[in-house]
Amino acid sequence: MKELSPDDRPREKLLRHGATALGDNELVAVVLGSGRHRTSALGVANELLKAHGGLHGLVRTSAGALSRVVGIGDAKAAQVLAAIELGRRTLTRAPAARVQLRRPADVAVYLLPAFGSRAAEQFGVILLDTKHRVIRTMIVASGGLNATFVEPRDVYREAVLGGAAAVVAFHNHPSGDPAPSPDDFALTRRLTAAGLLIGIDLVDHMILGDARYFSFKEAGRL
Repeated sequence: MKELSPDDRPREKLLRHGATALGDNELVAVVLGSGRHRTSALGVANELLKAHGGLHGLVRTSAGALSRVVGIGDAKAAQVLAAIELGRRTLTRAPAARVQLRRPADVAVYLLPAFGSRAAEQFGVILLDTKHRVIRTMIVASGGLNATFVEPRDVYREAVLGGAAAVVAFHNHPSGDPAPSPDDFALTRRLTAAGLLIGIDLVDHMILGDARYFSFKEAGRL
């Protein structure tokens, strides 16, 4: 898909803006991964959808029928059918309950095993829905032994793209001591102000040590 600008290529577009920003043909192109000689994955996806009457037609098709479109071999047909089956299963199976973070101790139990003991400092964010259930947890910045440079925009960009109603910011102290520094207090104030402006609640900012934590909410500093 070299004829498309990087921002318009389906895979890059998905990573930048999320899957909901893509049309049916673009999603199929991502599943296919590549096209054929002189035809991009997006071109093959368009032909595939046209041949089967759109996305709903693909749900009722077979590997043999998919393979009748030039550029769709057994491997790509299997990829398409697997993607369709995954989508079907999300509708027929009850989802597992998402973790709900009601208080700082819940956040600490959730974060410490994965992020508490790290050789370098990392700054991350937990995206939460309106009931403070976890949508996603990610690292937004990594630093050295003593510090990580992060801006509120790094945190809230992910929150907006992820559709979060609230966030928990967190970072670790490689020394194992979770006591906050003056910079930590200053960053927390900036995160709080940015959240109020955007309309996304900063539930807590947590500092992780080896087996201990500091919660700005618990300390009454949020």
